[in-house]
Amino acid sequence: MAQRHSTPPRGLMSVTKSPEFEGRFGRLFPEVPPAEFGATEQDNEKNLAALGAKMSAGFDPPKDGKDDEESGIPALYTYLAQFIDHDITFDPASSLQMQKDPDALTDFRSPAFDLDNVYGRGPDDQPALYDGGNAFLLGDPISGGDPNAADLPRNTAKIRRALIGDPRNDENAIVSQLQGLMLRFHNRTLADNPNAKNPTEAFNQAQKLVRFHYQFVILNDLLPRIVDSAILDAYKSNGHYDKTKLKFYHPKKWPFMPVEFSVAAYRLGHSMIRPGYRLNDAVLLPIFPVPAATAPGFSQGLTGFRAMISNWGIDWGRFIDIDVRPYDGTPFENQIRLQFAYRIDTSVVNPLSTLPAAVASNPSSLPQRNLLRGWRLGLPSGQSVAKAMGIVPLADKDIRIGKGVDSPAPGEEPVSISTLGSAFQGNCPLWTYILAEAMHHQTTVKIPVNGNVSITTPRLGPVGGGIVTEVFLGLMFEDPASLLSSDHTWRPKNNPNYALKDFVKYALGT
Repeated sequence: MAQRHSTPPRGLMSVTKSPEFEGRFGRLFPEVPPAEFGATEQDNEKNLAALGAKMSAGFDPPKDGKDDEESGIPALYTYLAQFIDHDITFDPASSLQMQKDPDALTDFRSPAFDLDNVYGRGPDDQPALYDGGNAFLLGDPISGGDPNAADLPRNTAKIRRALIGDPRNDENAIVSQLQGLMLRFHNRTLADNPNAKNPTEAFNQAQKLVRFHYQFVILNDLLPRIVDSAILDAYKSNGHYDKTKLKFYHPKKWPFMPVEFSVAAYRLGHSMIRPGYRLNDAVLLPIFPVPAATAPGFSQGLTGFRAMISNWGIDWGRFIDIDVRPYDGTPFENQIRLQFAYRIDTSVVNPLSTLPAAVASNPSSLPQRNLLRGWRLGLPSGQSVAKAMGIVPLADKDIRIGKGVDSPAPGEEPVSISTLGSAFQGNCPLWTYILAEAMHHQTTVKIPVNGNVSITTPRLGPVGGGIVTEVFLGLMFEDPASLLSSDHTWRPKNNPNYALKDFVKYALGT
């Protein structure tokens, strides 16, 4: 057994130690041994670095036109997934990276889809987030997209930090403005329901409605876009999700966050990120600044933790199908185009493969960081997890590394993981395995654009989709106030097909 740089936080092992509390993080498959990719620590690091490099695409500047790597999933779903991650892993006391004691209960909120990253501790305990009543404060106006757009409320320090429930929701310009939409959705809900007996009741009613709409979108819109439909159907009885169908996520007392989910399956979003995005007519930028030696003209990136630049307001129709946009390859001047998330595959865009020093270093590659993190936390291989789930594992020849486009360019065809050496024979890192599995579970999606356009869209397969679905449903069933636990018959008014686009429209006031 190779010696790790850092041992897993002891809470990860507490599933088998404590009959009462799994800790902040636990395991779905505690009996499955960790995967090793070399005889020594150095061998493991070397082999995983080679795999991470193979999963890294070459530099591709942000573009306006049609892109072969696009899926049929509008781009905002990538950042809804990031927002959700911050919601269900909210922990003001510590983080897994800090390796504080995961068994401690102090200041810890159990993972739940309860929007504590929006509401914080509420207007009584965290009044700086609110307007003196039950509505959220909004920040300075920003232009370029929605005419009523506003930045997040911020302090008056030299670097103006956002006054929000979770500071991570200000880490880039897109998730920051999505957070702003959440604030506006609450404020409009509060105003549209004026018949409460007192302010406390008004706040509680609005908060419940916001949470239920959000949870409805997660269950009925996001999950079907990222998980194969046959997998979701297996968790239903008579058309409704059924707690008795859960096979692996069974907390003993409190909900916990499985590392197979947080460190592998739910990192599917890293493959969905585009090299950059057009926010509005005037702003097209990469997700991180690009060195001039690589490509001039991109010294600015869509990075956050600062006051929003005044003309960076998002034209939301470029991110979500709130209206009909073109999809053809004509020049940008002739179209105002809806952008789509990249396909779920074993390729990550270049800006994530060469992160700025201010974001990460040693290594600066996000794919390498994900792979090393999974190894150091003792994740099993994808094949081992498949067997534990009763699934026939993919053969090595079917675990392909590279872009999952319909017609790869010569020399860019995905290669079998077996070409990367014996360390990965029958032994694929769980994160990579889940992405490769999605490349075998593709569907054709008709996209909301002018013309009859369909596009290949990979979705999570039985291992990745099973883990994500188990955790999403498990967390909701474990929360007595959730839509699944308290009122699974609830539906948004007058719209049985309610989706993220409807949530956005309401927040915008349309």
